[in-house]
Amino acid sequence: MGGAVAMMGEPAILERPLARRESEFCERLFAVLRHATGDGVGITRESFGTGETRALAVVERAARDAGLLTERDAGANLVVTLPGSEPDLPFLACGSHLDSVPQGGNFDGAAGVIAGLAVLAGLKREGRRPRRTLKLYGLRGEESAWFGRAYMGSSALFGRLTADDLAAPHAVTGRPLGDCMRAAGADVDRISSGEPLLDAQRVAAWIELHIEQGPVLVARDRPVGIVTGIRGNIRHRRVECRGEAGHSGAVPRALRQDSVFATAELITHLDSHWRALLEQGRDLVVTSGMIGTDPSEHALARIPGKVGFSFEARSESRQTLEDFYGLFVTECRDIATERGVQFTFDRRLETSPAVMDAGWVQRLRDAASRLGLPDEPMASGAGHDAAVFANAGIPSAMIFVRNDHGSHNPHEAMEMSDFMAGVAVLREALVQAAW
Repeated sequence: MGGAVAMMGEPAILERPLARRESEFCERLFAVLRHATGDGVGITRESFGTGETRALAVVERAARDAGLLTERDAGANLVVTLPGSEPDLPFLACGSHLDSVPQGGNFDGAAGVIAGLAVLAGLKREGRRPRRTLKLYGLRGEESAWFGRAYMGSSALFGRLTADDLAAPHAVTGRPLGDCMRAAGADVDRISSGEPLLDAQRVAAWIELHIEQGPVLVARDRPVGIVTGIRGNIRHRRVECRGEAGHSGAVPRALRQDSVFATAELITHLDSHWRALLEQGRDLVVTSGMIGTDPSEHALARIPGKVGFSFEARSESRQTLEDFYGLFVTECRDIATERGVQFTFDRRLETSPAVMDAGWVQRLRDAASRLGLPDEPMASGAGHDAAVFANAGIPSAMIFVRNDHGSHNPHEAMEMSDFMAGVAVLREALVQAAW
């Protein structure tokens, strides 16, 4: 993908004759996705639901128009193929997810799918046939917002969805994940048996482009970053603290079983433990993203008898996750005894941390260097399907693209010049490995 950028450090796409055509192709696809899945505020592409299905159809139609082969695998994921001249060789795979959180942004996930399609379509248009087959995956169900379980489409590929996962209820409708997957075209019988839908030995590498979901690249003025590792997590979608409701003016402190004060004390203690672990040099982030009393019974003059909240800890270290979770359980027990309340937990959900392949990390950094692009090696605090591929034994790596205002909101602000820089790095690395 020869050529050079205008000047070192400038977030510009390569000065190739087809660069403008590729940029227009990508801009058009992003616009079609926004129109097809907009909700009036942001975009909503529900995992194994209508919005995600529409997005897959948009990408599949564009791939067919480009002369590429398309199919849906047994997990209902979209697979786009540019056949290689030596089809028996393990293939190179790229892509990302197409679902979103409710009222999310248009680039989260979709950027990686469109980037992969731009690379495959560009090579097809140029009449270039790789030695290794190239495959693009439009994965379903990466977001945990809908079923509490993340990486559903990619986990199905490697036989890693359990019966409990398939029984997980939809956050709004309560419909089990397995039913929603079957309605989307997945072979749930094969998935529920734990049968791998993809032979990991057949995949030479997984490369995923994604917008950065934090502020690092913006702060350091870098168009792209190369991911070195992905944090895992331990979660409870809902923890309940149950106390005893009462009149706010009639029950003294010593006799109260106040669920709000108990929960507030728990979160304060967890924050202190978090700070202590950070001071030890441990990698950790902790969040309670949902918390509240029951609107059907809470009142200004009522001691709340029940509070529900979520729990999430993320780290690159499995040991740190387990250590912090142990502190969480201990604090729940001690505060319950002291304040006369009870903490109950729904199913513990977890994803393993993942280390990106050192060889592919260097390959991506070298590709950026050849293209005259500064890059930033960095860990990912957010989870990605690349973690599933890496933990299945497939060499995996990621390209981050600079994006303002974070993600999981309608205000994602990825510049197309930065995106095309990421596409250029992806193409350069795939071409080097495929020929």
